[in-house]
Amino acid sequence: MTTTAQPSALAPRQRATTAYAELSRRVRAAGLLERCRGYYWWRMSTAVLALAAIAVGVVLLGESWLVLLLAGALALVVAQCAFLGHDGAHRQIFASARANEVAGRLMACLASGLSYGWWLGKHNRHHQAPNTIGIDGDLDSKALAFTEPAADAPRGRLASWLIQRQGWFFFPLLLLEGANLHVESTRALLAGGNLKRRGVDIALIGTHWAAYLTLLLLVLSPGKAAAFLGVHLALLGVAMGGAFAPNHTGMPVVPKTEKIDFLSRQVLMSRDVRGGWLVHLGMGGLDLQIEHHLFPSMPRPHLRRAQPIVRAFCAERGISYAETSYVGAMAAVVAHLNRMGLRARDTYSCPLAAQLR
Repeated sequence: MTTTAQPSALAPRQRATTAYAELSRRVRAAGLLERCRGYYWWRMSTAVLALAAIAVGVVLLGESWLVLLLAGALALVVAQCAFLGHDGAHRQIFASARANEVAGRLMACLASGLSYGWWLGKHNRHHQAPNTIGIDGDLDSKALAFTEPAADAPRGRLASWLIQRQGWFFFPLLLLEGANLHVESTRALLAGGNLKRRGVDIALIGTHWAAYLTLLLLVLSPGKAAAFLGVHLALLGVAMGGAFAPNHTGMPVVPKTEKIDFLSRQVLMSRDVRGGWLVHLGMGGLDLQIEHHLFPSMPRPHLRRAQPIVRAFCAERGISYAETSYVGAMAAVVAHLNRMGLRARDTYSCPLAAQLR
């Protein structure tokens, strides 16, 4: 059953505002909102060099099936580029909003092939109200039911069968997430609406795919080119889904009408993930999700230093602070999806039996 934030954990608005102001003061005093331009220049340069090295490797390996190893490497590098695009969107990289947008758009559109404008709008709504039904678009999925209303929704027999077992299908479905991200991005670009600098996104993404597919088709046979693209997209889905799923899935979900102060909302709906530098790298810094949600513009290298400040502050205020291992977080994801799946099994129960209950 979906959990909700306990009223006792929610402070009055004025007190909550004062609390967040105090936490912000401590974080600023520690210098944790200062830019880390050297770190980001190094990360962006390394990502571009890695993409170039993979391109050279594809040319050198040619028709060898070993080229598929480079498809896996490409997925990991593209995921890192997408994380850098995410950091740019949050204005973590430079002091200038314009410079952040340029860096974020180049990393997202040109390097990753994903629309920066689409991602920005979608992600801003998520940060505004994480795990809030009707606002957080990350709760909406055609393949999975993350909330009780989604689990209760009527669906066909095959979809119902899949939802009932969705916890165990979650990992195979991650193999499709890379392709799904590109489809959703393209759909948003073509759908019209108020998408910021749509033309720039289209031009950059078009350049991305033109360069990518031209290289593959010049060097590889159509079959190997298709295999390369398939491996790349499948592992990209695992890398991206594996970074975003542990952060909020299984944490409290609240209705749109629930009144929760900013500090409590961001902490109670988020989960930090332990695991050292490898998990931190693989998750693009999103393993420190609580700190990121409280201070979205904080540069990634400072999130680890902010964690003990935030954790101690939450302990002082009696706010539950969730942190677990990566395995524990994924286990919580599967358990939550299975709980929703069990709920969905009642959708087709006998109406008379339902009344008698």
